[in-house]
Amino acid sequence: MDLISSIARGWSWKGLEPTLVVGENDFGNLLVEDVQGRYWRVCPEDLTCAVVANDRSELDALSRQQDFLRDWYMVSLVETARGLLGPLRPGYKYCLKIPGPLGGEYGGRNLATISIRELIEASGDVARQIDAMPDGAKVQLKVAD
Repeated sequence: MDLISSIARGWSWKGLEPTLVVGENDFGNLLVEDVQGRYWRVCPEDLTCAVVANDRSELDALSRQQDFLRDWYMVSLVETARGLLGPLRPGYKYCLKIPGPLGGEYGGRNLATISIRELIEASGDVARQIDAMPDGAKVQLKVAD
C-alpha cells in the first residue's frame, strides 16, 4: 500500500483527492498536491488538513515565508524527539501519542514513533470523529489492537 492511498483513506472526508506528496517532515506533516493542482498540508499532531496554496506559484511563495518554514521544520520538537527516541527508521515519523487538540503535550512522554501510513490514517480518522464536536468537549480514547 502506498502513501497516497493512506492519505486518501485518512483525509478524503475533508475533500482531499491526493495525487502527489511534494514534501514531508519528521513529524509526518505532508504537503500534498490534489487532482485540481491545489496544495494541502496534512498536520497529524494538530489533526488538521487544509489547502495552503491554490497553485505551484503560491506554494513556492509560501515556502519562502519564515513563519511557515519555522512551523514546518519543527526544529526544537524534532531535536527533543530525536534525543529521546533516537533517529527515525525508514518509513517512520515522530508523533504525539495524544494529539494536541486532545490535550497531548508537545514533548516528553507524549512522543513516539509510528509508520507514516499509520500516522496519516489514524490522525485522519480521529480528526473525522471529533470534527463536529465543540471546543472543550469531553473525548474518551479507546485503543484497540
